[in-house]
Amino acid sequence: MKLTKTLTAAVLMLSSAAFALDGREVIQKVLDEKDPSFSQTQVVMELIEKNGQKDVRNIIEYGRDVNGLKSIVMDFVGPGTSKVKGTRFLLQENEGNKDDDKFIYLPELKTTRRVSTADGSKSFVGTDASYDDLSTRDIDLDTHELLSENEPMNGYNCYKVKSTAKKASDSQYGYKVQWIDREKNIPVYAEMYDKKGKLEKTLKVEKLEVVKSEDGKNSYNTPMVTLMENVQTGHKTRLSIMKIVVDKPLPAGVFTQSFLNTGKIAK
Repeated sequence: MKLTKTLTAAVLMLSSAAFALDGREVIQKVLDEKDPSFSQTQVVMELIEKNGQKDVRNIIEYGRDVNGLKSIVMDFVGPGTSKVKGTRFLLQENEGNKDDDKFIYLPELKTTRRVSTADGSKSFVGTDASYDDLSTRDIDLDTHELLSENEPMNGYNCYKVKSTAKKASDSQYGYKVQWIDREKNIPVYAEMYDKKGKLEKTLKVEKLEVVKSEDGKNSYNTPMVTLMENVQTGHKTRLSIMKIVVDKPLPAGVFTQSFLNTGKIAK
């Protein structure tokens, strides 16, 4: 009997080891989560100074996913400052390790310009997010270390994964730690460390909801409220989704530089 129990325990241990995930597999599960084919979102952005003063901006965001490649347009419709109102931004993912294409229309210059790779670490229109923060990094640009398989964070049971760029020059951060909900495969909290190993930013999902398509056939776990904080400056950026429609087709003309220039969809 004792031998049987010992063998059974050994088999269970081997089975557990065989099915255990490593850090890369956890991140891949996040990337494999299905996104809406299309989305149209009304977003309120709050820029919060260390003293609590706020600058509130309204954004209409359009999203498209074609064969796993995403395009996103942000249209700053107001109020915000006069320089930000009328700003429009386009991000287009590319295959493989090729950098995303990013374009921004600046109303004071009345022109659209490409955001260069060299500008990746710069602030996106005064927020705590950089241009690179808006992009999804190729999984194999980083090493991914599973620090914990089950760690409570933000009300969720999470995987904890540390991601470090294989080439330091490929990232604005020294490394990044994410807490990923085990059930939904959604990052619910993240810490970004600078090149000196000091905590620079945190990103917290304050509200997570299931969003369904109008026909009820598809549903998506969606962060409805997120808060990014630069802990070194005390500045924060909160994004709150007020309304979202998913899987309702959008004209291809939305995801063009022409739309950035005019705010109108070319017929």
